[in-house]
Amino acid sequence: MEEVVVDGKRIEITHPDRIIWKAQGISKLDYIHYLVSVSPYMIQHAKNRLLMVWLYPHGITGKKIEKRSVPASAPEWVSQVFYKSKERILLNDTSTLVWAANYGAVEFHVPFDRYDKTDYPMEMVFDLDPPDDKSFHRVIEVALMLKELLQSLGLSSVPRTSGSSGLQVFVPIEPVYTFEQTRKITAFIANYFREQMPERITLERVVSKRGDKLYFDYLQLWRGRTMPVVYSPRAKPNATVAAPLTWSELAEGVQPTDFTMLNIAGRISEKGDLFQPLTTEKQNQSLHEILAFMERNKG
Repeated sequence: MEEVVVDGKRIEITHPDRIIWKAQGISKLDYIHYLVSVSPYMIQHAKNRLLMVWLYPHGITGKKIEKRSVPASAPEWVSQVFYKSKERILLNDTSTLVWAANYGAVEFHVPFDRYDKTDYPMEMVFDLDPPDDKSFHRVIEVALMLKELLQSLGLSSVPRTSGSSGLQVFVPIEPVYTFEQTRKITAFIANYFREQMPERITLERVVSKRGDKLYFDYLQLWRGRTMPVVYSPRAKPNATVAAPLTWSELAEGVQPTDFTMLNIAGRISEKGDLFQPLTTEKQNQSLHEILAFMERNKG
């Protein structure tokens, strides 16, 4: 058994040699070392948001178990908050991150708002989901058009691979707008794209009904729904992570599989944390003018 010391806490790692991502030979201990290396960035994104983790007790190809509440076996120092009659996990420190990984968490997801400021999302997010793993070029095309539209509305944005097959476009906003207010804007933009590209874009949430169209998801941005924490690993064979990008490298052409646990530390060293506009250098962009314009022109 290995022992990891973080935040002054000694955590015994069970089954440290167990391989989680076979193709890359990434063991549980390797995985925990990765998390420690990116923990400052993950924590800045997840802080004070009610954490949801996905456990894969039978390996990443098996069924997942969703966990939101603090288990009885958790040490008392695990970051948590009593929320709606339950003790909920908060990813507010590295020791809690390592504890969760040792407990069996493979993926880390958070809602759009913070527990101490519920109903006011910290960002608007659009999730672009291709019909298959070979269609990421279509995602890039739509994402670049979305960036231009957002710019025309005076909004800057950050693209990020989901760690799975798609791409998410994050728009940092001042957290003073309700989910209903942000939904007015995201729904308007999504419907505009569907009208412009009806043969290529769908707003259909049911996967079996999408055909070969790209799913332009604006509905995920809502109470209780979640997105992966930045740099969170995903339970995918390539050991991919949710990786922020620059718009220029997206335009040049990338694939979600380009960004894995094996190269993210080097990438951050080279480019810095590209998610800073949503975390340590949060851009509190206003939506007042957009909402006012929509109100004046409704109907």
